[in-house]
Amino acid sequence: MHKVLLLEDDAQIVDLLTIHLVDLGCAVQTQANGQQGLALALDQPFDLIILDLMLPGMNGMEVCRRLRQVDRHTPVLILSAKSEEIDKVVGLETGADDYLTKPFSVREFIARVKVIFRRKEEGRGVPEATALTSVLRFDGLEIDTEKRKVTLNNSRVDLSPKEFDLVTLLASNPGKSYSRKRLLNLVWGYDFEGYEHTVNSHINRLRGKIEEDIAHPRFILTTWGVGYRFNEEL
Repeated sequence: MHKVLLLEDDAQIVDLLTIHLVDLGCAVQTQANGQQGLALALDQPFDLIILDLMLPGMNGMEVCRRLRQVDRHTPVLILSAKSEEIDKVVGLETGADDYLTKPFSVREFIARVKVIFRRKEEGRGVPEATALTSVLRFDGLEIDTEKRKVTLNNSRVDLSPKEFDLVTLLASNPGKSYSRKRLLNLVWGYDFEGYEHTVNSHINRLRGKIEEDIAHPRFILTTWGVGYRFNEEL
């Protein structure tokens, strides 16, 4: 049974989503206050946290940001009435695994929850990872895929879950170019139509953490007209 924490202050949405989550075999806890929800999320383990952005006490973006400071693995699905693209990008960059804009269909909600559970049950492994070892080493950059730990010149690099998945996928297949749409499909688990530039944003943040000069990257290279690849010459 999956344990789900639903942080939402709209009682009708809480009732609707709870019904469908229970139908999926989930045990659901709910909380309408952001600050109290964060305390609950930090107090016990959950398999999924569903998080509204407009919460009293503490907004959902801040809840996600603080949660990711201490918990980098629990999947977070953001729900919000905000539809602007910048809100979606910021939500994903904060560390959320997915983003649904209200109003959304119950069918789409269920499909996304199932994808998150499936990827969690698969051990959060990144598809197409072909390395024979759990530790990937490239000229000062070390990626421990089991511990989900990245170090650069022996100093730990603090990555969000999606940044880690991106660098692991690329580093596991040096020289292989991935389109933005393909990266969205592999790392997020399905297609985000029209959100390809979200990959650009994540890549830029990732480069800012592991590259000495982001204008002339050494690890993650751009394949013009296609997408990105990991430097096969390292």
